[in-house]
Amino acid sequence: MKNWKIATLVFVGLLTLSGLASAGETLYNGIELPDEWPPEYPKITRDPMPVPYLEDPPSVMPIDVGRQLFVDDFLIEETTLSRTFHQPEYYEEPVIEPDDTRAGMYAAPFSGGACYDPADNLFKMWYTRTRPHATCYATSKDGIHWEKPELDVEAGTNIVLNPEGFNSTAIMLDQWAKDPNERFKYFASERAEGIDGWFAGHRTSADGIHWSELKETRPRIWGDRSTAFYNPFRKVWVFSQRTEDENGWRSRSYVEGPTAEEMLAEIRFNELDTVEGKSVQWAGADKLDPHHTDARFAHIEPQLYTLDASPYESIMLGQFSIWQGPENGPCGDLNIQKRNDILLGFSRDGFHWDRPSRQRFIASTWDRRSWRYGNVQSCAAGPLVVGDKLHFYFSAHAAPKSRRWDTDAVTGLAMLRRDGFASMDASGKAGTLTTTHLTFEGKNLFVNVDCPEGELKVEILDENGEAFKNFTLEKCTPISVDKTLVRVNWRGSKDLAALSGKPVRFRFNLTNGSLYAFWVSPDESGASHGHIGAGGSGFTRPKDTVGKD
Repeated sequence: MKNWKIATLVFVGLLTLSGLASAGETLYNGIELPDEWPPEYPKITRDPMPVPYLEDPPSVMPIDVGRQLFVDDFLIEETTLSRTFHQPEYYEEPVIEPDDTRAGMYAAPFSGGACYDPADNLFKMWYTRTRPHATCYATSKDGIHWEKPELDVEAGTNIVLNPEGFNSTAIMLDQWAKDPNERFKYFASERAEGIDGWFAGHRTSADGIHWSELKETRPRIWGDRSTAFYNPFRKVWVFSQRTEDENGWRSRSYVEGPTAEEMLAEIRFNELDTVEGKSVQWAGADKLDPHHTDARFAHIEPQLYTLDASPYESIMLGQFSIWQGPENGPCGDLNIQKRNDILLGFSRDGFHWDRPSRQRFIASTWDRRSWRYGNVQSCAAGPLVVGDKLHFYFSAHAAPKSRRWDTDAVTGLAMLRRDGFASMDASGKAGTLTTTHLTFEGKNLFVNVDCPEGELKVEILDENGEAFKNFTLEKCTPISVDKTLVRVNWRGSKDLAALSGKPVRFRFNLTNGSLYAFWVSPDESGASHGHIGAGGSGFTRPKDTVGKD
């Protein structure tokens, strides 16, 4: 840990000396970006990525966007609580499977996409199938039970796209689109006759079923497993391109633009000796990532197979598919396929990833009887908010039944408590958590807390560390519930309007329980006005303007 902190400080110091750390764009959370953005790293190393905003955080942090999560120490000045990172629960069986039971069939997002569309109150998913190789469409009313409607694109099937040749896709509902014909966005690594290698294909659609022809901007790209996403905090599109580092290991490069077309126009082929364009080396696996659980392959260094990202509340959430080997092929008398597991990263500036937990968030089993045996990969544009749960869809592979690698795939579902990535815990005795200096424009404090056998109380401190007389611990109404949304109240005070715009600190006092998130809302409903991933039932916008009655 000490070595990592020293490396980060050296990195920030080099940026400062080179002039890159001068004041630039100020983000919604108070982070100041350098003038030169995105930052250029000389190379991807096996050290964890430095996260400058954690080493040099803003002195005062606005919290008007979204639920505030405890995935790092960004908001914490001091605490006696302990942090726990949590794992999702798997739905017991695949939610989408191939119609054809022959060996080598595929029905899974790669990365595909999933969303909730408020226009017709349906969950929607785009996934890849084989025989023929095509992109298919499914719908659901509850996010668990899926139907494959017969469409008019290819009569009698649920196929929506069948281009000449494609690999990875990223498909999403763009609720920020001004043109209704561009309401859905499609990005893919594609091939075409007369074009050497892969290019970035881009299409748009009004309904997610009938898609435009390829857009004119289709730059050549380095690798097949490339995807794209939207960062609404900065209003930029980002291309997550597969490339290789100096060791020949799978890694990612980054380029951004205010529109999809402008983003694509900035992509460079990204060979290591190429300098034109604005793509920069971005992310790779590092020395803290897990190795294979099978002793035969534990010597293999992990690599970053893909990186899908999406907005969730007040952060960008990254799903890192970590490859642990081996390469697909025979091993003795068995067919063995590569192992991928999904690990999480969190970003508050959209570029630097903090990866404090190296637990496999969505994991392979390495059990040949399991439908998620050895190759689990992320679905683009998630998660979805479904009541008090988050839904993460993923592709999963059974043990190969044929010599056709990366087949025999289905779509799985993992479910996590809303905001449930990390909690700050008090077990047995009382503990406290004091935030750094924060400002807000709202007037109602809410928490996501699990303490039915304990108690949570909150006091609000001024710049000198003294509790405001109307918001003391003694006046706070104790909370002893397990709820993902509950309001904090103080006797004699209607709301926090008197503190709006002032730098304050919250001190949470917790016994025998877990605190997952807090936020200040302008609404009594508890609407967070944060980003909700790929949407969810009951939400009509890409932000939470609903809360709960």
